[in-house]
Amino acid sequence: MTTRPPHDPDAEPSGFLVEVAPGDRVHFLDWRGVGHPGVLLIHGLSNTGWSWTPVARRLVTERQVVAMDLRGHGLSDAPTSGYDPAGFAADVVAVAEGSGILATPEARVVLAGHGFGAMVAAWAAIELGDRCAGLVLVDGGWESIETASGMEVEEFLRVTDEPPEIMRSMAAFLADRAGFDAASWDADQERAARSTVVETHAGRVVPATRPHAREGSVRAMFGYDPLAALLNIQAPIAALIAVAAGEPARARTLDVVSAGRVAAGRDPIAMTSLPHGHNLMRYRPEVVTAAILSVAASAATPDR
Repeated sequence: MTTRPPHDPDAEPSGFLVEVAPGDRVHFLDWRGVGHPGVLLIHGLSNTGWSWTPVARRLVTERQVVAMDLRGHGLSDAPTSGYDPAGFAADVVAVAEGSGILATPEARVVLAGHGFGAMVAAWAAIELGDRCAGLVLVDGGWESIETASGMEVEEFLRVTDEPPEIMRSMAAFLADRAGFDAASWDADQERAARSTVVETHAGRVVPATRPHAREGSVRAMFGYDPLAALLNIQAPIAALIAVAAGEPARARTLDVVSAGRVAAGRDPIAMTSLPHGHNLMRYRPEVVTAAILSVAASAATPDR
């Protein structure tokens, strides 16, 4: 695997907006950096581009790095439509082009997505075709959510609501997030957590992701067909799986999808299992970074 670059604690991004449709804008963080192909990072459900900070601080020493906010999330606009594969893919392409990663016809981009963002990355990889240099799936994107969760979409929407006691104050919310793993909690994790909520005048916090955007995103998740999506991607694919709870069935599912790619004349999916929770960018940023750089290195083009 590619050498793991050091963490740059001073690397900070600039924020930009790109118009994806008249009046509708998507926000992204540009961490600058140099090196081709560039990397576009896509967060998971109800999160923002800030969740990628531990990885971006490492990638920036070797690649141009951009982390986007999906529509309806973070600082992106929340139109009433577009929460479908075509809409999400178009947003990714707009950010890749607007950020300069795909500034020339011959330029290519490595896409990395976390959870739901991995599905979005797969849809975008199909849309980009040869302009996608590689795809990295971070604990998502290779399985059916309905099968993996054992839930229907309406139940999933209900059970994934935050408990009221967590949302009673910013302090309670941050304490809950810090409690996931105290060792990895720092100023970057706090900033990422704060970006997902809005504090009301009464002192409570509410999700920053708009309700219709969350519902539209979840419905898109439940419509995702991993085999159909990943078989249609020519670029190399790597997957990182969090197996803290001991879920061998998830790895077997990925094996089936990978075998399907081989049968279709594609490369197998490179798989790495990690004994950690879902947010691998927080728990194992060095491994996530190395996986992205490994995919990027296999498709590197001379600097232009």
